[in-house]
Amino acid sequence: MPRARALSPKPRSSTDRIVDAVCNAIVERRLQPGTRLVEQQIADMFSVSRTVVRQALNQLSRDRLVTLEPAHGACVATPSIDEARQVFEVRRMIEAALVRQLCQSITAEQVAALRRHLVDEAQAVARIDVTGRTRLLADFHVVLSRLSGNEVLAKLVADLLSRSQLIALMYQSSHSAEHSQAEHVRIVDALERRDARAAVRLMEQHIDSVEHSTRLEPHTPDLAAALLPPARTA
Repeated sequence: MPRARALSPKPRSSTDRIVDAVCNAIVERRLQPGTRLVEQQIADMFSVSRTVVRQALNQLSRDRLVTLEPAHGACVATPSIDEARQVFEVRRMIEAALVRQLCQSITAEQVAALRRHLVDEAQAVARIDVTGRTRLLADFHVVLSRLSGNEVLAKLVADLLSRSQLIALMYQSSHSAEHSQAEHVRIVDALERRDARAAVRLMEQHIDSVEHSTRLEPHTPDLAAALLPPARTA
């Protein structure tokens, strides 16, 4: 019986490269919500046709990261407050279940890999590498999801992380990098102890903390305070 040939990795297409570039720019906060994505400009940057760019933008639109408007073209999505709340709700459900499962299957090698990631996070935070720490703090959740061995889950978490970054950009999250990094350390500590109850609680608290520090309540200014001078005190 002939031996099966080893499968070589599938080369990434030009469409994939554009999708990855836009996603990374969102995660690293280099692309703001509402930014126009001009087809010809992107085609020139990647040396591809506008048809390829359009395919990438259509894929990003399906992932809710890009909005396509007839006669206006494409722009980075601007998530609504309701959508933002729904994203955090889905993340809580999925990532709590993820760490519960990992407590049953995680290996010493996987814990060591997470510890190495935490070191990279801490170093980026310490040297105030804003782009690096933003990417690494988001990647922590994707790394966790990949440890499950479920690539569908890993992609879903990555998509949710990209949308979370858009939400943080739009609603000016005040959640500090230092705070996130410390919470990640506690989650890994619980995973190493295989303490499922603590891991779930810490993950839920982490996502709650990010959501609560993101200003999802629209600010309605007080008209009197805006128009009248402050009262003088004696």
